[in-house]
Amino acid sequence: MVKINKFLSFIRIILKNPSLVNLILNSRIEAENKFKEYYTPIVALPQIDIEELSYEVPGTIESFLLDGSSLITDLQLLVTIAGRKEVNSYLEIGTWRGESVHNVAKLIDDCTTINLSKKEMLSMGWNPKYVEQHGILSGKNPKILHLDANTKTFDFSSLNKKYDLIFIDGDHSYEMVLHDTKKVFEHLVHEHSIVVWHDYAYNPQNIRYEVFRAILDGTGKENHPYLYHPKNTMCAIFIKNKLPVSVFDEMNIPERLFQIEIKQQPFSKNPL
Repeated sequence: MVKINKFLSFIRIILKNPSLVNLILNSRIEAENKFKEYYTPIVALPQIDIEELSYEVPGTIESFLLDGSSLITDLQLLVTIAGRKEVNSYLEIGTWRGESVHNVAKLIDDCTTINLSKKEMLSMGWNPKYVEQHGILSGKNPKILHLDANTKTFDFSSLNKKYDLIFIDGDHSYEMVLHDTKKVFEHLVHEHSIVVWHDYAYNPQNIRYEVFRAILDGTGKENHPYLYHPKNTMCAIFIKNKLPVSVFDEMNIPERLFQIEIKQQPFSKNPL
């Protein structure tokens, strides 16, 4: 009887608020079930250590440590790759406060970001304070090229170049991750390009299956052997290297203890 009453209460709530159906359809369980329909044998990407991507892993990372910020290890991953001798250009899709490109730009002079214009964000009804914060850190660096565009309609071929490192961190819906991934692989990658996706996972131990499915669909089966999940990050990476891997286990006992020295300094949104 209790279960029946709960079910009837659920139906009443849905009838009063039909939009809540979207919460169910977009839930983690639904995304995982849909993923398994297409990729039954696949559970997760093989894991790699960040150290496998470079001889030197930089230790200094700058972050606001606020909502929407990447994990320190996510930023460390990007900076580690940026430190490779053959990586000299960087493209970023989706720039929030600009922490990612800010850290990468310390090592790479050729940095470009693509993000919705503030005018378009405001027209979509977004909070003006949220809109104002886009690029408040990366905008201080005049070397970084900030392009205002919606990747849904942007002509990627107009960039007229290939990039050594590409970071996809825009809209995280299945449709847009798929779209951005396809466009990147169609127009912007060369034989040795490295592509990183943010939010492949909600956290290092919990995969975000709608993003995972979009990555697999967007890269194509021929590229699946080159996809990895760097440990302790929320990222997936494409790199045409065969690397030592381990099997993902969301309940794995921690293997490392990170020591983080935190320093803080005042920040002004105004240019230096």
